[in-house]
Amino acid sequence: MARIYVVGTADTKGEELAYLAGVVRDAGGNPLIVDIGTREPSITADIVAAEVASHHRLGANAVLATDDRGTAVAAMSDAFSAFVASRTDISAMIGLGGGGGTAIATAGMRRLPYGVPKIMVSTLASGDTAPYVDVSDIIMVPSVTDIAGLNRLSRVILHNAGRAIAAMAAVPAPETGDKSSVGLTMFGVTTPCVTAIVEHLRGSYDCMVFHATGTGGRTMEKLADSSMLTGILDITTTEVCDHLFGGVLPATEDRFGAIARTGLPYVGSVGALDMVNFWAPETIPERYRGRKFYKHNPNVTLMRTTAEECRRIGEWIGAKLNQCAGPVRFLIPEKGVSALDIEGGAFFDPEADAALFEALEETIQQTNSRRVVRLPLHINDPEFAAAAVAAFLEIASP
Repeated sequence: MARIYVVGTADTKGEELAYLAGVVRDAGGNPLIVDIGTREPSITADIVAAEVASHHRLGANAVLATDDRGTAVAAMSDAFSAFVASRTDISAMIGLGGGGGTAIATAGMRRLPYGVPKIMVSTLASGDTAPYVDVSDIIMVPSVTDIAGLNRLSRVILHNAGRAIAAMAAVPAPETGDKSSVGLTMFGVTTPCVTAIVEHLRGSYDCMVFHATGTGGRTMEKLADSSMLTGILDITTTEVCDHLFGGVLPATEDRFGAIARTGLPYVGSVGALDMVNFWAPETIPERYRGRKFYKHNPNVTLMRTTAEECRRIGEWIGAKLNQCAGPVRFLIPEKGVSALDIEGGAFFDPEADAALFEALEETIQQTNSRRVVRLPLHINDPEFAAAAVAAFLEIASP
C-alpha cells in the first residue's frame, strides 16, 4: 500500500514529526514516520533509525556508533538514500529539519523519481537551497521559526505543508501522453533557434526544453540516464564555458556523459559558446579585468570567450563526443553562435569562432555515425533550425 513518508530526526524533532503525521492523517493521507536521527528517539517511529542505518554500505554501526555528529549525518545521508532506493511503497515524502535533518532527508528525496511529491520544511529554505534540491523537484518550505518545539506559527507552517503533501498524493498526475520525449537546451541568446526546432517537432515529440544554466544540462542528462528521453538536441552547450573558466552556471565534468552511456540520437551545436556567465560586475574575478563584457541585466554579466579559450572549449567538447558510440551530428553555424555573436553584435568575433570551429573539427573523430556539419548560417537563422531538425530525424528514425 502506497504511503506518505514523514521524515525527520526523532531524537530532536519527535514532537513535530508526530504533529505533522497527524495532519497528514487528518487530511486523508496514509503517513509513515521514518526516523533519520542518530541518537535515542523521543517518539516511536514506524521505521526506526537502525533500520534506515542498516542500508549503509558498511552497516548500521557506520552511522550510529560514531560520536562525531558531522560524520554521523553524512553516513545517515548515504544510508537514507540507499533506503529510499530500496522502497516500493512511497507515494510522497515530506521532511522537516534543521541543517542535519535537511541534508539527510533531501538526500533520500533526490533518489525518488520526478513527479513523486516531495516537500521539505526547513530552516534553510530561504537561503541557497541548491545543495539540497540539486536537479530534483523538491519543494522547499521555510519553517520561519526554528524547529525546536511546536508554537502557534510552526503549527500553521506544518499544517499547511502536511495538507499540501496529502493533496498531492491523493490526486494522480495527469497522463503524459504517448509521444516520445526529446531534450533540448536553450539560452536567451539561442531562443529563436530552439523555439523554431520545437515548432517543427512538437507534432511528433514531447519537447522538453532546459535552460542551459548548469542545472538545466544536468537535469536533461539525468532524464536521459533514466530512460525518459529518446533523443537530444543540445543546441546550447554554453555550460561548458562556465565549467572551464570559472563561470557561475557551470556544467560538471560529466557533461555529455549520459550521451555516451545511453547512445541516444544526439544533435549538438555551439550555442552561446561565446560567453562565460558571472553575476554583477563587482563579482568578476580579478584575472578577467579588462576583458570584453556585456551587461545582460543588473545581476548577470557576460564575458566574451577569446580565441584561445574557444580552442580549449572545442577540444574539450570534441573529446567528450568521441566517447559517444550512438549517432551524433554536430552542427557548426559559421555566421555566429548566439544573438550577440552576429555582425554588428557585442560579441562578434570571427577569429574566436574560427578557433572554436577548427578545434571541434580537428578533435572530433568522424565516422559514419559521428559527423560534424558546417553550415553557412547564423545559429538563429530559421534555416539552421530546419537543418537541426532534419539531422535529428535522420538519426532518430527507426
